[in-house]
Amino acid sequence: MKRKIGEWKEWISNSWTSQYFRRSFLLILLIASIPGVISGVGIYWFGLSSTEAELRDIHRKEIDDRAKNIDDQFNYLEESLSYWAFEPSFNSNIMEMDFVVNFQDTREIKQKLMILQGSHPLIEDVELFVDRNKPVLFNPYLSYLNDTNLQRAYKSLLDRNQNVTWKQPDLFEAYSKYENEITLTHHIPGVSNKPFGSIIVSLDKYKVAQLLQTLTPYSEGSTYLLNDEKEIILAANEKDASFEQAISEKLLTAESEDQVFQLEWENETYSISYGTFGRIDSNWTYISVAPISSITSPIVTISKVILIASFSLILIAFIMTWFASNKLYRPVKKLISTFANETDRSSVFIKKKQVDEFEMIRNHFTALTDEREHLQSRLAKQMPQLRQNFLTQLTKGYLYDHSEEDLRKRMENYGWKVEEHQFQLIDVQLTGIYETNLSLEKDESLLTFAIANIMDDLGEEFFDQYSVLNYYDLSAGMFLLFPKEDESLSYNLYTFSERLTRLINEIFLLKATITISPAVSEVKQVASLFEEVGRGKRYREFDNQNQIIHLSDIEAQDKNSNWVYPFELEKEIIQSLRRGKINESEALIRRFFNDLIDKDNKEMNIHISIIQLFSSIQHEILHSGIDPHTLYKERDMYHELSQIREREWIIRFLIDEVIKPYVELVENSMNIEMKKLVDKVTLYLHENYMEDISLDNCADISNTTSYTLSKAFKKILGINFIDYLTDIRINKAKELLLNSDLKINEIAEKVGYRHSYFNRIFKKEVGVPPSQFRKSKSS
Repeated sequence: MKRKIGEWKEWISNSWTSQYFRRSFLLILLIASIPGVISGVGIYWFGLSSTEAELRDIHRKEIDDRAKNIDDQFNYLEESLSYWAFEPSFNSNIMEMDFVVNFQDTREIKQKLMILQGSHPLIEDVELFVDRNKPVLFNPYLSYLNDTNLQRAYKSLLDRNQNVTWKQPDLFEAYSKYENEITLTHHIPGVSNKPFGSIIVSLDKYKVAQLLQTLTPYSEGSTYLLNDEKEIILAANEKDASFEQAISEKLLTAESEDQVFQLEWENETYSISYGTFGRIDSNWTYISVAPISSITSPIVTISKVILIASFSLILIAFIMTWFASNKLYRPVKKLISTFANETDRSSVFIKKKQVDEFEMIRNHFTALTDEREHLQSRLAKQMPQLRQNFLTQLTKGYLYDHSEEDLRKRMENYGWKVEEHQFQLIDVQLTGIYETNLSLEKDESLLTFAIANIMDDLGEEFFDQYSVLNYYDLSAGMFLLFPKEDESLSYNLYTFSERLTRLINEIFLLKATITISPAVSEVKQVASLFEEVGRGKRYREFDNQNQIIHLSDIEAQDKNSNWVYPFELEKEIIQSLRRGKINESEALIRRFFNDLIDKDNKEMNIHISIIQLFSSIQHEILHSGIDPHTLYKERDMYHELSQIREREWIIRFLIDEVIKPYVELVENSMNIEMKKLVDKVTLYLHENYMEDISLDNCADISNTTSYTLSKAFKKILGINFIDYLTDIRINKAKELLLNSDLKINEIAEKVGYRHSYFNRIFKKEVGVPPSQFRKSKSS
């Protein structure tokens, strides 16, 4: 245990000595701990008061909204009752109506009262009092008031001046069932100085109490409804009488304009909101009581929890920061260990604390950078030789098996930019050495080296990418790479050639023949540039003079201006089509196209050639027994092809729309058709072997080509047509030689041979002449 503790102490001590470890530890600890403490204190000290005020505002707004909803309910009830007071069923005819005789009208009055009773959820009971000679009461069924006190009580409703009211006479409340009930009455008819009856609506106090409870957002609160005399009409979650008395006294002395005040009661703070409902001929007051402590206590508790948690996290953050810092320091420690051995690192870095880790890393990488730059400098010096070696290998054919993509990647590795670039070659040949007074015969390599240096220096003024090639035979070359859209190339080539010629004349008193090759866009074509330049510089005039030879001009002059159709390529394309080689056909068609373009033909001539090629392809399709109209679904292929103007589109049309459907159709039906074809021909051969039969004859009989028939024989039977026919005839001849007395010349005629040829072919196939075969078998 002590050993473990000692190891931990040593580990902590060694880690703390690191500047990087200390800085990262303190920074992470600060980031992890301080924001939590600050937020906890801020929430506790500053958030509580603002949150409490905000909650009060929310509480007050909520009370106002709910009070408005309750007021709307009572308004709707009053308006609804006023509407029913003008109901035609309650007109003056009711005073003289015989309720028994007019039982239908009596029933209608009952139904109207029942509809009124169900029209609002707060209505508990509805009655209709009619002051006739013999007063009647509908509840909703008809009954007669025989009790004198009840008659006086209901008649007292008609003595008041208000047509509709919530205040009922004391006599009515004393003798009716509506004592301590909330009732609304309305005279009938609706507006009359001499009413003859009244509609009495009583409210369900339980439902009204539930509605009032919506004014109490919290379960600990209560709600009261007071009349004009500040007497409690109804209470929801009512408290003890002393608390209600304190609220009433506070309400009488309240001067708050916002109708909200606080009340301290038994170590509890209550928020009291009140307001009025403007009812007909009276004003009701509502009071909502909610404890403030229950509103704000969660916020206070959460703030305290956050504060305690923040301080608790400081300790956790300290421990986790230590391990996190050590985790972050571990890669740095491993990196430092690669720069120095353990002894140096312990003594110099850890104990003496003289070196910062990142200072060591910076010094080391500075040394690596210097070494890298030194190596790059050496590589840059060798790069011209590497490029020249690559071009030499390319011209000698050593890279012929490499693909175009591989060659381009190798050139990019040598520092060339080849994307969207073309290639061109300039050859400089010195002449006139023997006409000078210089004895340079033994110093040809030195002179060539000087010319190459001049070309290298001069090329910087005109070209972005080039490589100078020293041939060491009084000639040098310059390999150019330039963008395809470089419009200034011709001018630069001309100016460069003139400047170089003048320098050679002035410095070496020699003449120069400069040969400029055509431009090519493929790396594989570069080798042909060297060959063309080697041949092309022999076009110079024999006189010793400065000359500039453009091979493209010479080729243009030598070309036959007459249009020549590439018949040989057409034959190759047809042969490839017969073999079903789509990729090979595409390559040949591209060659066909390139050959047309190389002859500088106009678009008209190119289209004529393409149509001619298509006609040859269609002729081959017809010859194979396939209807082009069916194959191409009756499309006008000639018209479609004639509308295409782009080279690549024409190639793709010929491959995808013409050749590929034909090849796929042939391949899909080849096996079945070949089997039927071979069966038909073999049957014909067995029946007519004695006739003069050839491959072409059988092909004509079978409505196919000789090539297709020969290919079918080879694929289905494994032997060619002639061998199969020869086997039939030889086997028949053997049978006749053994089983008949016919002469050999007669047998030859019966199997379809002339006598002299029969002897040769029989000996070739069997090994002995026919006569010897007959003798050997008969003996």
